Amino acid sequence: MNRDMSFQAVMSRKSEIMKKAVGIDYSVFEYGKIAFDYERMMRETGYTLQEMQTIQGEAGVGNTPLLELKNLTALARKLAPEKKGARIFMKDEASNPSGSFKARRAANAVYHAKKLGNKGVIAATSGNYGAAVASQAAIHGLKCIIVQECYDSTGKGQPEIIEKARKCEAYGAEVIQLTVGPELFYTFLKLLEETGYFNASLYTPFGIAGVETLGYELAMQFREREGKDPDVVVCTNAGGGNLTGTARGLIKAGANDTIIVGASVNLKGLHMASDKDFNKKSFTTGHTGFGIPFSTWPDRSDVPRSAARPLRYMDRYVLVNQGEVFYMTEALAQLEGLERGPAGNTSLAAAFSIAQEMEKDQIIVVQETEYTGAGKHIQPQLSFARENGIEIQFGNPQEEIQGKNIILPKDPSFIKAIDLEMDKIRRSYIKNSIETNGIQNIKDEDIQFMAVETKTTVEFVKKVMEEL
Repeated sequence: MNRDMSFQAVMSRKSEIMKKAVGIDYSVFEYGKIAFDYERMMRETGYTLQEMQTIQGEAGVGNTPLLELKNLTALARKLAPEKKGARIFMKDEASNPSGSFKARRAANAVYHAKKLGNKGVIAATSGNYGAAVASQAAIHGLKCIIVQECYDSTGKGQPEIIEKARKCEAYGAEVIQLTVGPELFYTFLKLLEETGYFNASLYTPFGIAGVETLGYELAMQFREREGKDPDVVVCTNAGGGNLTGTARGLIKAGANDTIIVGASVNLKGLHMASDKDFNKKSFTTGHTGFGIPFSTWPDRSDVPRSAARPLRYMDRYVLVNQGEVFYMTEALAQLEGLERGPAGNTSLAAAFSIAQEMEKDQIIVVQETEYTGAGKHIQPQLSFARENGIEIQFGNPQEEIQGKNIILPKDPSFIKAIDLEMDKIRRSYIKNSIETNGIQNIKDEDIQFMAVETKTTVEFVKKVMEEL
C-alpha cells in the first residue's frame, strides 16, 4: 500500500521518520515537561573524545594549525588604550579536507552512518556542512544527498550557496536546490523516508561531539605553545553547534576559566524564511537569523532534542555588521596573507574589537576559519548586493540598515562589537520553554533544567517566571 506523500501527511510523520533516520529514541532521555538528561544523551549516543580523535584522524580531519595574527594584533594595539590590546590567534580550520570545522561534525556522523549499515547520508544545509558531509561520504564510500535552500521565487540564487553546491557536487554528492520556504523540510523528510538514508543532522550528538576535539586541541596547543589556556575564545554563532562543541572540548581539557564569546552578523529586520528578504542579506550563516532563534529555542532543529545548546556555555554574545566582516576579510588577506571565507571572519571582526579591551599579556582566539571560493569572495557578494538594491558605502557600520545598505568602515577604528543583553536572551529561552510546551504548573526538575540551560540559577529562573 502506497503511503500518503502529501505535505500534511509527511509532516505529520516527522517524529517517526526522524527516529528511524537518526537511530535515537530521544524519549528515553526525557524526565520532565521541559527537562531531559542532556549529558546522558551525549554520553550514550555520542563517542568519547579519544574515539572521536581516532575517527577524525583516520579521515584526515583535525590537528589544524594555530596561527598568531601578529599584524592584526599590532593594528588593534594602535587603536587600543595604553597597555591594552590582547594577542590575536586563529585556529585555521580551513585546512580540514572540506575546508571548514564542519568536517569534524561530518566525520563523526558519516562514520556512525556506515557503522549502522546505512548506504547513504542526507543533510539539509545551505552551508559548509553540506560539503563536509559530501567529502566524508566520499571517503567512506557512501551515497550522499544535500538539500539546499538556494533560490528566491524568481530563481535568483545566492552566490555563496551556489558556490557550496559546486563544492558538494565536486565530492560526488547529489544536490537538490529549492526555493526558500517550508518545502525544504518537507523535501528533506520525504527523501529520508524514501531512501532510508541516515540523517546526518547538524544537531545530533554525533555532530556536536565531533566539535569537542576542536576545543580540546585549542587548550592543548596553547599549553604547549604559551604555557596557559586562552583567555577568550570567540565562536561564530548560528545554530549553536560550533560554540557548544568547542566549549565542551575546552571543559574536557580543564580550561574552565576561558571566556566563551558568541559572535553573529547583525541581520536584524530580515526574516530568514521570507522570499522578499532572502537575497537582501550577504551572509548565509553566522547571522542573527539563526543565532538568536536557536539560542532562545534550540529544539526548533530537525531532531526532537538538539545537542547544540549554546546558552549553557556562552558568557557573552556580540554582534558585528556586514560591512565590518567584509573589511576584516580584506584585512586578513592583506595584512596576514590569509584568504579565508566570511563565516570565520565574523568572529575575527568581533575578536579585533574585543582585543582592544583586554590586557597586552592576554590571548584571544578566533576558533575557526573556512575556505573561500568564487561565490564567497567579497566582490561577487557586494555585486550581488548591488543587484538587489543594496547601497554600498564607506562610513560608520553602526549606521548600517540591514536590507538597505552595507557600510564598510572608513578606517579600522570603526569596527566595534556590540554586546547583546545576555539576561534578555535567557529570559526569551525560559519564556519559549514554557510557552512551546504549553506548561501551566512547572515542576522543580524543569526549573533546575532551565537554570543549567541558561547558565544561571534557580532563583533567576523563578524570578523570570514571576515576571512572565
